[in-house]
Amino acid sequence: METEVQSNSFTYMGRSFSGLSIHDGSSSAFSDCNSDRSGEFPTASSQSRRLLIACASSENNNYSSDELIRQLVSDLNSPSPEDQKQAALELRLLAKNKPENRIKIAEAGAIRPLIDIISSSTDSQLHEYGVTAILNLSLCDENKEVIAAAGAIKPLIRALKVGNAAAKENAACALLRLSQVDSNKAAIGRSGAIPPLVNLLENGNFRGKKDASTALYSLCSVKDNKVRAVQAGIMKPLVELMADFQSNMVDKSAFVLSLLVSVAEARAALVDEGGIPVLVEIVEVGTQRQKEIAVAILLQLCEDGLSYRTLVAREGAIPPLVALSQAGTSRAKQKAEMLIGLLRQPRSGNAAAPAATARASSDVSVA
Repeated sequence: METEVQSNSFTYMGRSFSGLSIHDGSSSAFSDCNSDRSGEFPTASSQSRRLLIACASSENNNYSSDELIRQLVSDLNSPSPEDQKQAALELRLLAKNKPENRIKIAEAGAIRPLIDIISSSTDSQLHEYGVTAILNLSLCDENKEVIAAAGAIKPLIRALKVGNAAAKENAACALLRLSQVDSNKAAIGRSGAIPPLVNLLENGNFRGKKDASTALYSLCSVKDNKVRAVQAGIMKPLVELMADFQSNMVDKSAFVLSLLVSVAEARAALVDEGGIPVLVEIVEVGTQRQKEIAVAILLQLCEDGLSYRTLVAREGAIPPLVALSQAGTSRAKQKAEMLIGLLRQPRSGNAAAPAATARASSDVSVA
């Protein structure tokens, strides 16, 4: 499996974005898949919530916290679905509010019964609580490999397929967290995560689309996962989201595309789905960051062959590229000038790209 190494420009969640220069102080292009964002569980009793909050916040009650965690882990194996549900809910909250509890809960043996719940529960709420508890535990670096080794990947993929909306979103976030261990990226792709993530990107609500795009961005640093994403039909929703400036998904979709376009299958799919005019429009009317991503993608595309240059030129790319070369960020100007040079080369034969453009190919990737 090939994992790409990206040069530094700015960092998101421990990973570098190369070929970008972000000066506007805006938020990250991606949602940060943190612990669940679904409130403090009003179904829990007031007494239970008070105890959980006390155990989550106090520095002087390790004994009480440890005892509570052991009891809750035991309840995960109860024959009563209601006991299981309450235990999963409370472990979810403990793991959400205090990082130290994530290790304690894992060491108490919660991971295996939580995975069993995700694997087999037909109660949508219990299933959601199990998925979200695993997500919250996966926020701890020490737990990531343990969770994957315990067999969580396929049950989380099942949650992507059959869970309720919250379970799908939190499963995507959990897979993202597990994918931060490089050895898990290929395993997650081989296990079938890419198609349901693409489906969530296309059909989910706004949060679902954000979480899916973030997970796909992480997973598609592996070459085989890029091919899997293209085969799963990712190009259609990516192009549609980039074309919709009201979607708040232009940047996120373009970042994912910037990874995919390094493989031939993605370049062909991009053309088939009408992506070139969308990218040209972004160069013309997008934000500075969007323009920079779009011109980098177009440059990668046009370096691949004369036929792509012809298509880009026919879409009227040269005027907005000239404007970008004069008024864009320093990196955008550089890439726009390189792309203009390619587009103005004779369109017969296989003229080689200028040496400067060839040398710049390693700086084209924006993610």
